[in-house]
Amino acid sequence: MHIAAAYLIMDFEQLKTFQLVSRLKSFSRAAEKLGVTQPAISAQIRSLENEVGARLFDREGGKVTFTAAGRLFEPFAEHCLQCHSHILAGVSELYHSPRGEISVSTSEATSLYVLPAVFAQFKKLYTRVHLSIVRSERSRTLEAVFSREVDFGIVSLPVKDSRLLVHNIHKDEVVLVTSTTHPLAERDTVKLDEILQYPLLMMKHGRQREKIDHFFHSKDLQPRIAMELESSELLKRLIGAGIGMGFLPHTNVLADESAGALKTIKVDGMRIQRELALVFRKDKTLTRAAHAFLEVATNGARSVPPLNKGKTRSA
Repeated sequence: MHIAAAYLIMDFEQLKTFQLVSRLKSFSRAAEKLGVTQPAISAQIRSLENEVGARLFDREGGKVTFTAAGRLFEPFAEHCLQCHSHILAGVSELYHSPRGEISVSTSEATSLYVLPAVFAQFKKLYTRVHLSIVRSERSRTLEAVFSREVDFGIVSLPVKDSRLLVHNIHKDEVVLVTSTTHPLAERDTVKLDEILQYPLLMMKHGRQREKIDHFFHSKDLQPRIAMELESSELLKRLIGAGIGMGFLPHTNVLADESAGALKTIKVDGMRIQRELALVFRKDKTLTRAAHAFLEVATNGARSVPPLNKGKTRSA
């Protein structure tokens, strides 16, 4: 099979289609993603296979998998598309104006409370770059980064994977939050054992939940968990409705606290920090636009000061 020769005559659209089918493992899903018919996708792959001189996919029982040739061809296709991206980026650089598209995967809360300021600054500087945000939980975000579905992921630390580059971009404190009518709302500081007297609303999964569980376990305490939730935004709304109190990153409630809709309370002897990092593959070749986004995101790294003991912090 003369892949190098085929490299010269196949077009980039065929390679992009090949890459999408291999990632989604489906001709129909690839067609839906591209807004074309499934026969059009099949025709592109068939044309590519003719040029390569071998079948690239097996399609049996509704499943799409690589053939041996497809598995061999995949890194060559990836390299070719990266070269194409470099060519476009190089031409763009002549005009000192990054362009193209950048995709970022992160959680619902991060997209609502951390990224808007970063995105606003970036769009102000680079108007010709389209920014796309994909809201996913942590493990799915990391999976999307590894599979090259997105350029960057923003996740909570720690991240221990030698395949990734990790840049810290945000730090704040996880705080106790109550409604303004909660019995503890008049207090600025409470003792740990006082928390045990009231129902808690907690996130069902995630680093934040792990840290809170570890803290209570280290103190040999068992909080009264009234409800476990998948969404931090729903958690905040239920706290505001007076159903219970809970723990949230301070950034998530600054505006509500300033507006007098929620109350944050200092807990004696308890300090749990939340750190966020921008991650991407070490072997990823960054476009000029991606370099620009990385620079804006890391230079914009900020911390939210912790609550002062005995004093309520306003925005």
